[in-house]
Amino acid sequence: MSMKRTLAFEIGTEEIPAFDLKNATEKLPQIMAQAFEDVRIGHGDMEVYSTPRRMAVVVHEVEDATPEVNETFKGPSVAIAFDADGAPTKAASGFARGKGVDVDALEVREEGGVEYVFASRRIESKQTADLLPDLLLGVIGSLPWPKSMRWASYREAFSRPVRWIVALLGDEVVPVTFAGAVSGRHTEGHRVLSPQGADIASADGYVSAVRSLGIIPTEGERRSLIEERVRAIESELGAGFTAVLPEKTLTEVVNLSEVPTPMLAQFDEAFLAVPEEIIVDAMLMHQRYFPLYREGALTNRFIIVSNGDARFADNIIDGNQRVVAARLYDAKFFYEEDLKKPLADYVERLDEVVFQEKLGTMRAKTDRVCRLAERLCLDADADAALAGKVSRAARLAKADLVTNAVVEFTSVQGIMGSYYAEAAGEDADVARAIAEHYMPRFSGDEIPSNIVGQMVAIADKVDTVCGLFAIGQLPTGSSDPFALRRAALGVISILQSGLDISLERAIDDALRIYREDGLDFDQASVREAIIDFFVTRTKVMLKDGGSSPDAIDAVLAAGITEPVIIAERARALDAARKEASEAFLDLSTAYARANNLRDAEAGELYDASLFDAVESALADAVESARTKVAEALESGDYPTALDALASLRQPIDELFEATMIMDEDMTIRANRMKLLNAFVGVFADVADFGMLSSR
Repeated sequence: MSMKRTLAFEIGTEEIPAFDLKNATEKLPQIMAQAFEDVRIGHGDMEVYSTPRRMAVVVHEVEDATPEVNETFKGPSVAIAFDADGAPTKAASGFARGKGVDVDALEVREEGGVEYVFASRRIESKQTADLLPDLLLGVIGSLPWPKSMRWASYREAFSRPVRWIVALLGDEVVPVTFAGAVSGRHTEGHRVLSPQGADIASADGYVSAVRSLGIIPTEGERRSLIEERVRAIESELGAGFTAVLPEKTLTEVVNLSEVPTPMLAQFDEAFLAVPEEIIVDAMLMHQRYFPLYREGALTNRFIIVSNGDARFADNIIDGNQRVVAARLYDAKFFYEEDLKKPLADYVERLDEVVFQEKLGTMRAKTDRVCRLAERLCLDADADAALAGKVSRAARLAKADLVTNAVVEFTSVQGIMGSYYAEAAGEDADVARAIAEHYMPRFSGDEIPSNIVGQMVAIADKVDTVCGLFAIGQLPTGSSDPFALRRAALGVISILQSGLDISLERAIDDALRIYREDGLDFDQASVREAIIDFFVTRTKVMLKDGGSSPDAIDAVLAAGITEPVIIAERARALDAARKEASEAFLDLSTAYARANNLRDAEAGELYDASLFDAVESALADAVESARTKVAEALESGDYPTALDALASLRQPIDELFEATMIMDEDMTIRANRMKLLNAFVGVFADVADFGMLSSR
């Protein structure tokens, strides 16, 4: 009977970046399980542990040896495997090679009266202890990192230098060497609380040994500890106090500490005169502190998460308060300095900031966005008051990029511009548009709250997409440095909110402006690529939103490229199919049949005098539906357009039942082809029903 033991494998490193650690830790059990499967080592459950300085996996009930395997594979028939002279064919050689045996070792057996060749293979049992050194070394090399590094004179690469390795199968050390680190039974402790580390007697004692060093070895436990202590601090402060724990910052803090200890700190209330966004940015983005609010208002209290010795909490809190004070003093100084000039005065300095080498400075971009925004206002029939606000917001939208506060706290761009605009007496809608024109910043984010911000946001994003495409800087599968996909999705989201603007016209205007400014490019091909890019983003958005792929493709086959129309028609198709699935399927089938039979080159000018009663009924129905569909499309009433198309189901069915389309009389046949062309033509501007499945 084979013996089962526990394997403990730990990779000890310098501190790994928080999000890299999280991603690799999530992949580790999959990598380890696959490695075991590849060499046929049986095992039980796996447990994964991680801290900033270690990644570990404990595998229970590891078999002491792999099973001996005897396998038999059936190959081609003898008639195929050997030629007339009895020599093996390529089929036999390929089969033997694929199964790892010599062609001479193939056996002939009869099955069901037919002779086939068979390959037999015996895989010897191997000791797990002999397989583990290479297996574990392979696991180290398989861990995914966005960026790896090499250190000293070692050729091996890892996220951060590997300082120690623990590899124990039961109480035996598994020999593994990686970049100078040799496996053993010693694990390092917390740098401050337990620098002596610990020797681990056996794999079963790995977790308890790490915990004995005061280290909390799982992300989940550290997260729970932080959240519980934060809630306790809120309770201690009294009613109304709430800490903000953004998921991204919390995840980062969880993976920056081995022994997290939340502590309450504060800063001088005088700094609350600084815009809230700068204070929160200084704490969350720069220092990973959690701000505290009271009944929705920011307070001068905040929570730090220490990875040090809690016995010295006063010193830790004092040090962190000094850091925050310095940051907030800078913020207050920058803010007050920026306010000494109106926001409009900063526009000229945008020539100091390069947008893109071939596309010029942010000042040049601002000029383009202003001109494009003017065209959007004309397209939307905006009145003079609205057009004036849009123009002013477009002019000032990027001005805060050269202010002291935004140079220091980049994440508050736009937001600071809105504060400075308000201070300078700009219109409230203009100020809000400046703050919101970067929206939506990510998937699921809100769009700008007013039409001024929406217009400027579209102008800004369309200018970016068109400019980058014009110079060939398209996003690739792995790279999108200018976030063009996000920009496109943002434009589509804003358009779907009800803003009545043609994206195609906006693209044409943006490309025209670039050409007027001297940029040389093939306008036709660039235009086509940009429209296809937006159509692809629309498809992705619709599929993510639950629209069926065939409905989307059916609409696109009709040549529709405006995202709003694509979305509305695809959703209308899905709704119509759901409400009357059988009738819809019949109509799709009839359409496909008519489309396959017709002769597109024959045109639609049929001779009604040649029709019988059934043909006349279909012709009348087609003309009636054509009028109704055109009126419905003009008003954007797609359900009504689909109802009009649905009315053609009965007359087209009756035509196919009562009439031989391919009549021997060529004149009648040609006339019926023209009728089918007319029938199919009614659908042309709505969707290609032949692409719809029966789902």
